[in-house]
Amino acid sequence: MQQINLAEASQNLPDLIEAAISGEEIIIIKDNQPLVKLTPVSPVKRRPKYGSAKGLVTISDDFDEPLEDFKEYME
Repeated sequence: MQQINLAEASQNLPDLIEAAISGEEIIIIKDNQPLVKLTPVSPVKRRPKYGSAKGLVTISDDFDEPLEDFKEYME
């Protein structure tokens, strides 16, 4: 864990960001008190668009017809 004061952090922000992305814990302090912790943000998972599978799924014409195995239960 690396602690750095606010004045130094503002001068070295790009390097601190790279260190945080690499997994290092960076704590920025002010008046000897922890102020913020730099942590990388997880990538956002994209949701599929509605209709993106159009044409990939087909349903047979007899989809809703009774099955032969259950014919005796239908009578």
